[in-house]
Amino acid sequence: MQAINREIILEAALEVFSVHGFRGSTVDQIAVRAGMSKPNLLYYFRRKQDIYRAVLERTLRDWLAPLAAIDPAGDPVEELRRYITEKLRMAAEQPAASRLFANEILAGAPVMGGFLETTLKDLVDEKAAIIREWVGRGRLAPVDPHHLIFMIWATTQHYADFDVQIRAVMGDQIDQPGFRGQAAQAVLTLVLNGLKLRP
Repeated sequence: MQAINREIILEAALEVFSVHGFRGSTVDQIAVRAGMSKPNLLYYFRRKQDIYRAVLERTLRDWLAPLAAIDPAGDPVEELRRYITEKLRMAAEQPAASRLFANEILAGAPVMGGFLETTLKDLVDEKAAIIREWVGRGRLAPVDPHHLIFMIWATTQHYADFDVQIRAVMGDQIDQPGFRGQAAQAVLTLVLNGLKLRP
């Protein structure tokens, strides 16, 4: 039951923090969203900072899993296709998580700075080395691996972080059944065509 209640709190906190930011959010708001009393919530987390850190850690774990899954033994284009597709799916299904992370970064990463400089950097460097090896073996067109990863992040997470802007431009189209598929196809075409070797 404790694990279930923690998950309920973290889901509620994600929604609250992604809308109001860390400073604008309160434990009371999170408790109401979680459907529990403030004292009950504080049984699981002592302070708002503890809840915020736990939400960010869970978010980063989930969002980095597709990058970690890139297989050096796989086909490079298919591995990158899978990664981009998964990132777009997550942006569509978990926009609050993407916005929460973006807000943490825009604030200068006060909570997750150490994680970014260690765990994140190590993972990105590891996957960049795989991409560099694929390029070196002539399996991908020449590309700087770090900038490729940054571009994938920017392109895929744009659909979550800038949803309001996209809705302003596209109107009701964004809620039509084929919109997400069209977006995915456009991103995949641009990125993967740029990475395929030319005869």
